[in-house]
Amino acid sequence: MNFRTEIELSEFPFKVERNSKILTIGSCFSDNIGNYLVDNKIECLHNPFGVVFNPVSIFRLLTQSINQYPVKSSYFTENNGIWYHYDFHSKLFGSNKKELESELNLRYQKVRNFLKKADYLFITMGTAYAYRLKQNAYVVSNCHKKDSELFKKEMLTNKEIGIRFTQLYEKLKQLNPKIKIVFTVSPVRHTKDTLQGNNLSKSTLRLASHYFTQDFKDTYYFPAYEILLDDLRDYRYYADDMIHVNETGQKYVLEHFRKTAFSSQLNEFIDRWQKIQSQLKHKPFHSDSDGHQKFLKNLVSRLEELSNSVNVDQEMEIVKAQLI
Repeated sequence: MNFRTEIELSEFPFKVERNSKILTIGSCFSDNIGNYLVDNKIECLHNPFGVVFNPVSIFRLLTQSINQYPVKSSYFTENNGIWYHYDFHSKLFGSNKKELESELNLRYQKVRNFLKKADYLFITMGTAYAYRLKQNAYVVSNCHKKDSELFKKEMLTNKEIGIRFTQLYEKLKQLNPKIKIVFTVSPVRHTKDTLQGNNLSKSTLRLASHYFTQDFKDTYYFPAYEILLDDLRDYRYYADDMIHVNETGQKYVLEHFRKTAFSSQLNEFIDRWQKIQSQLKHKPFHSDSDGHQKFLKNLVSRLEELSNSVNVDQEMEIVKAQLI
């Protein structure tokens, strides 16, 4: 008997290569993908604005970067002597407004420069719920623990999400006609919205993703959400909070992503590189033994073989420091 409903995946009509350049943005699942790419020596700028959950904020940050607009000065906010901005995650802060403004404008420029040369843009949408400032209905990315009376929570409509994406898409394709966009919907449940509200939110994002792939060239969808909820369908793949995906679940999704999007050459490289990474983490009982020293010399040789195609200077330095 078959006790699982495994998801059927169709390969993308493109292949991510080892020299591909990728920007990821969105919810914490974008961090998972980004960290995986960086760990496997793929050039990736991941979540440069910090975690962003709602699509309107995601699209606006990217559009602002492309247009080279300065950070909106009226949306800085101060909390206990620390400055934040309503468009950005709370990990981006400053001891004064001017310092933060300079850093955020540099982030915009960095993202624009990267998008000009990027092959792929991976967008992970986390929730269709958004918080608007009551004074002008402006959608914020983060409330920064300000008084809840300042905000109104509401569900974004597919119309508003679509308009924002259309604006981004047109600007993005003018900047970089070759870029391809891959959407995912985060499998992390937003239980603060209630499970009923979370399902409504995720269905809104899933429907938006569907229309994007139907209506816009070079736009695709990867079913991370469906893999977790319909294929794995088990709490053993979640962390202790029963909300976030644990390491095993993340690995399962990423393995499917490899099959869907990566070239055979890249997959071969990753398999080879992960074996080396495992060897780099090896902790011997006797570091000065002949056997371990031979192991290190062989590891240096493997790294040297890769040095013509990837930067392994840091790894090489770590291994050579252990040689006697």
